[in-house]
Amino acid sequence: MSVPVEARAAGVGGGARGTGRLREWLLSGSEQATQHAGPHAQPAAEQRLHPWWRVMCLTGVDYFSTLGYQPGIAALAAGAVSPIATAVLVLVTLAGALPVYRRVAKDSPHGEGSIAMLEKELSWWKGKILVLVLLGFACTDFLITITLSAADATAHILENPYAPHALEGHQVIVTLVLLTLLAAVFLIGFTEAVGIAVVLVVIYLGLNAVVVADALAKIVTHPHLFDDWHALLVQEHPDPLALIGFALIVFPKLALGLSGFETGVAVMPLVRGDAGDTERRPTGRIRGARTLLTVAALIMAVYLITSSLATTLLIPERAFEPGGEANGRALAYLAHEQLGAAFGTVYDVSTILILWFAGASALAGLLNLVPRYLPRYGMAPHWARAVRPLVLVFTAIGFAVTVIFGASVDKQGGAYATGVLVLITSASLAVTLATLRRGQRRSAVAFGVIAAVFVYTTIANIIERPDGLIIGSIFIIAILLVSFVSRALRAFELRVTGVRLDDTTVAWVREAAATGGLHLVANELDVGDAAEYADKARKARRELYVPEAVPLLFLEVSVPDSSDFEGELDVHAVDRSGYRVLCATSTSVPNAIAALLLHLRDTAGVRPHVYFEWTEGNPILNFLRFLFFGAGEVATVTREVLREAEPDPARRPFVHVA
Repeated sequence: MSVPVEARAAGVGGGARGTGRLREWLLSGSEQATQHAGPHAQPAAEQRLHPWWRVMCLTGVDYFSTLGYQPGIAALAAGAVSPIATAVLVLVTLAGALPVYRRVAKDSPHGEGSIAMLEKELSWWKGKILVLVLLGFACTDFLITITLSAADATAHILENPYAPHALEGHQVIVTLVLLTLLAAVFLIGFTEAVGIAVVLVVIYLGLNAVVVADALAKIVTHPHLFDDWHALLVQEHPDPLALIGFALIVFPKLALGLSGFETGVAVMPLVRGDAGDTERRPTGRIRGARTLLTVAALIMAVYLITSSLATTLLIPERAFEPGGEANGRALAYLAHEQLGAAFGTVYDVSTILILWFAGASALAGLLNLVPRYLPRYGMAPHWARAVRPLVLVFTAIGFAVTVIFGASVDKQGGAYATGVLVLITSASLAVTLATLRRGQRRSAVAFGVIAAVFVYTTIANIIERPDGLIIGSIFIIAILLVSFVSRALRAFELRVTGVRLDDTTVAWVREAAATGGLHLVANELDVGDAAEYADKARKARRELYVPEAVPLLFLEVSVPDSSDFEGELDVHAVDRSGYRVLCATSTSVPNAIAALLLHLRDTAGVRPHVYFEWTEGNPILNFLRFLFFGAGEVATVTREVLREAEPDPARRPFVHVA
């Protein structure tokens, strides 16, 4: 028998009804499909499926838009070695990141990503803490994507020859306006994202193809440009091995070009699969997602190498410096210089739009990521299931980041690269562990090598630009603090999504209720021999004045994983030495007992009694045991959970403590 249990004190809708229109509007749609968001939860907007190439454009607004600033950052970081370092980056992308995420797509076809894979590999609080840490870096990745893209869009606006002179020197204000517009779109309601992404990506890649093709044609028709670059390389790095070594050392600074893979996996639920696909075996969706990742990586590889070569050979080195005309907009600089102001303006508009939409893609990723984990862990307030409050929170953080970094693309590059690299490193480690667990040793060794490369890249990037680790650490500390405070504040919720009783339990409950009373005795696990049951039964009958003719039901709750916040309550009956014992499995002992009592009250038609023996020990330590291990101060916590779940004392089950 299975009956859903409503967490009466946990509803968000009830509070919204009486607190004004603004609160009601903010929390409207808060449940959506993120209620009880689990690994297979899919937002309502994801129900419309698309061919893989259209979904590729949605992830491409993040991935492909890095062309707006990647060549300039690469030239500033590596100088004349930029094309070679970019070639190393492409090799790492195709031989490292792509195989890893093709395996991630196979192992997490519902958009969970590598974080969920690591969560499965590590149980209990170890897995939860790791997820929270990775969420900190994921927030760094997505939030810096938003602010970095807006800052680069601002650079394209201000450097355009037709831009009003009044905007000069106000890059922070312009960036804040773009962030405000982005937030307004999500507050109003964002639809048809895939269709818009297709148009933007096709136009943007087409314009970039024109710019790059024109630049390469000029290099071919003016061979001295290549000869001058080659001479500069030989002058700066006469030893070829030293040149390759320098490229390997400097390529972590170019890690922005690795972005987009985690987003590509996150949008998998949008991919239309085969007619025979099921939730357990979405073969067509997996094949489409893997094609999506491969084609996107190949397209980006071509553009990264050709754009790096074109910008390095055709743009003066001084133009890449902070404040220079090519800083953060190298291809736009070529578009204006080589193809004229009119074409350059069209290119600028296209770049501004795709960069702005890249922020929308990243914000959508955050809105999908946070409700997927934190509310399920009990580590977020209820309003974290709502889109609009989260949009306001993330926008406020984006404002702070923009002001702190002065809307600088270069200054934010380190933080962005750190977030991207940590996520890719975690994905490679997750895939390595998964293949090792399946006994695929050769694959595990190969993925282990890839993981080692990304570990090196991440460490090198952090040493070179520690600001990324600092920002990521700030997000991690904030998430951990908010998570555990929220977990403590929500500890007294019912936290049981449903109650299932086996047939014997139902029969025993009906028999006991027919005598006019329903009496349960809470008993600790592993303390259940005949003498113990007899002693507790005698005490309970004496304290509760229960006649011998009225049967007693013992209740024992096991907690396999106390780090989980909510779940269903399974109850089965066991006869032990002639005593009737109800054995339950849940995430917390007090919350499980409270949920079962309310369920029995509603199904049996009587107010049940539960008998506890007082818990010895320090009350603070017992409360901490409850928070982290699901046990401890059982009697008092059970009563508090019942008090919050059932405000009417006349209908509340009885709690007795001896």
